[in-house]
Amino acid sequence: MSLRLKFNLVLLAAMVLGVSIAGFFAHQLLQSNAREEVEDSARLMMQSAVAVRSYTVDEIKPLLALQQKRQFIRQTVPAYAARQYITKVQSAHPEYSYKEATLNPTNPVDRATDWETDIINDFRSNDDKKEIVGERFTATGPMLYLGRPIKITNQACLACHSTPSAAPATMIEAYGPANGFGWQHNEVVGAQIVTVPMSLPLERANKAFIAFMASLVGVFVLVGVFINILLHIVVVRPVKVMADKANEVSLGALGASELVIKGSDEISSLGQSFNRMHRSLANAVSLLDEDDDD
Repeated sequence: MSLRLKFNLVLLAAMVLGVSIAGFFAHQLLQSNAREEVEDSARLMMQSAVAVRSYTVDEIKPLLALQQKRQFIRQTVPAYAARQYITKVQSAHPEYSYKEATLNPTNPVDRATDWETDIINDFRSNDDKKEIVGERFTATGPMLYLGRPIKITNQACLACHSTPSAAPATMIEAYGPANGFGWQHNEVVGAQIVTVPMSLPLERANKAFIAFMASLVGVFVLVGVFINILLHIVVVRPVKVMADKANEVSLGALGASELVIKGSDEISSLGQSFNRMHRSLANAVSLLDEDDDD
């Protein structure tokens, strides 16, 4: 096995190890960044929905209080306002969703599905839990969901949700007396749930990973080519010249010219040592020849 082959095998092993380690950490980092990007989008949607709810309660509902006595106005309901806002967003981004999932909602549209019920029950079982983040796999790809509890902390909410007899007559006319009642103060009745697609950020992360790995392998290949050229000029060629000269001397050509030495590195030092050995061998053979003549 030649010196060049041995060196390249070691270099290849180092390259594979280095690329593997770098690839592992790069993949973990890019995937983590992609997930953080999705979480940021989900929190932005959640904050937007909360802002719409607050705006509805603080500014819209008081303006329509008188009309509300004559006719139930859905626009005064915070959940309705937030849902309508998200519906506008979904016209451009249909994969994004927001829902105020409730176990016993006034509006059947807000009734929690099975997986949403699991989130709500988790909040009901863990009163100190303020947020749940998880992933779901759907027909359109992986989705990240972010949930926050809907807890009745304002007694005013019970005016519409305690008993049918206490609720506004206009609301009963709109939704009937069967649903949305029996809520208790400080009870978790539902959860605000935002769902954001993960496919695009993960796809971008994978493309960035492939580009990074291709660049890294390309750099290793270029470095390997450069090192091989340097190895040939600095090590392989001088050693081959010395090997040819040693073979020539070993076959009896003691009068062969000495190696031309340039530089002061280890290869040059080896060449100088070979020249001294050549001269010493030539002198020793010359002395033996003189003794034989005598």
